[in-house]
Amino acid sequence: MSANVGTIDRILRAVIGVVLLLLAFASGLPLFDAPVVKYVAAAVGVVMLIVAATRICPFYSILGIKTCKTA
Repeated sequence: MSANVGTIDRILRAVIGVVLLLLAFASGLPLFDAPVVKYVAAAVGVVMLIVAATRICPFYSILGIKTCKTA
């Protein structure tokens, strides 16, 4: 698979991933006391960080979307 996630997209995904993980485990908000909400937010956060690190989004591949510049 080739990279299909651009720089701005990577930064946004990384920030959203970190925020979701912080909300899930360190926020203390009542919404995240429910285990389902906590672990779904954590899972989405981890996936966002993985996509940001690898620059490959399977969903983008399926839809044929590329946000990175082609050389």
